Amino acid sequence: MLEGQSCMLSRALLSSCEQESNLVFLTYHLFDPPCKRPMEDEEGTIERPSKRPNSPPSDPSDSEDVSDSNSLIHTIGRDISINCLIRCSRSDYGVLASLNSAFRSLVRSGELYRLRRLAGVVEHWVYFSCNVLEWQAFDPHRQRWMHLPRMPSNDCFMFSDKESLAVGTELLVFGKEVTSHIILKYSILTNSWTPGIEMRTPRCLFGSASLGECAILAGGCDAHGAILSSAELYNSESQTWVTLPSMNKPRKMCSGVFMDGKFYVIGGMASNTESLNCGEEFSLETNTWRVIENMFPRRAEATGAPPLVAVVNNELYSADYGEKEVRKYDKRNNLWITLGRLPERPDSMNGWGLAFRACGDRLIVIGGPRVVGGGIIELNSWIPKDGPPEWTTIASKPSGHFVYNCAVMGC
Repeated sequence: MLEGQSCMLSRALLSSCEQESNLVFLTYHLFDPPCKRPMEDEEGTIERPSKRPNSPPSDPSDSEDVSDSNSLIHTIGRDISINCLIRCSRSDYGVLASLNSAFRSLVRSGELYRLRRLAGVVEHWVYFSCNVLEWQAFDPHRQRWMHLPRMPSNDCFMFSDKESLAVGTELLVFGKEVTSHIILKYSILTNSWTPGIEMRTPRCLFGSASLGECAILAGGCDAHGAILSSAELYNSESQTWVTLPSMNKPRKMCSGVFMDGKFYVIGGMASNTESLNCGEEFSLETNTWRVIENMFPRRAEATGAPPLVAVVNNELYSADYGEKEVRKYDKRNNLWITLGRLPERPDSMNGWGLAFRACGDRLIVIGGPRVVGGGIIELNSWIPKDGPPEWTTIASKPSGHFVYNCAVMGC
């Protein structure tokens, strides 16, 4: 509905600009085509601009309201204003939040992202860490890099194994202190790290995946090293964990995906020496697990990474780091079909240091060549279709080539 009214909305905003000068700036950002902005340097790294007269700052937290009004775009009404805002790029939400307290409240409360999800408006950004405690994000639509605030940490957490998961508007990083597991949470609403809500059964080395504001974690190890079959569901809006029925088999070092509205746990280890080739399917409708035998090839090395799997358009893909091949899962016949090659340059150590993720309608491979003295990180993209993979390098920058953790946030 909004697309057909865009010209009318533009005229409505422009006709009111003589009375409300602040809306001129908003009109420019809502309806002009995207272009390079002063916030962006030649490499795409976001930097805070110096404050200038009549120029709204990019961070609403360190500025006064541009308008004393507590309304949205009052000339067109609140409902149409929100319909317009949910279709803006979330890259612009920091600027929009600086207009007045009503915009700021709408963005920072998370309400705008909830309405985006209900309207089916989703943007996928890639978050990854190539240096301990440092995270960066990449917006593939605007080809823009962003640096997250440095994670707070002690030495124990810094050097422990970590898992990551993006759910709703949060990035969760799971790690360990001396005798317990902890969670650190980054929120895009506040651009800050805070302690996360503790799981019912704290764990590491689990399989996980998210769908909207919910995520499921299954398997893994507890603080004493015992391998778990239990599972939990996390709701990022209510900030709660719910215990789910346990899987049929305990496993660690497994992977998780959502496909066709169901959650799947794939592969993993039943012990330190026994690998699993079965998967398990969890139905949220019946609240039950089903074992799928021979769903994934057994790992050749016990020290190898968990299965590198991703789902695009309800189709499951895997990256075979040993053969450097991409495979697609045939759900009907329970077998894997080789499609072609992975990108040649990204390297790994038995799968560690290489990220293979779904990012909207595309597959993403993140990694870099192993070099001495410095390095480079590359993001390679392919939109699955008929024929072998044709990878395109969509971004690269100097960085460590080893990817410690990676997650894709869609909101």
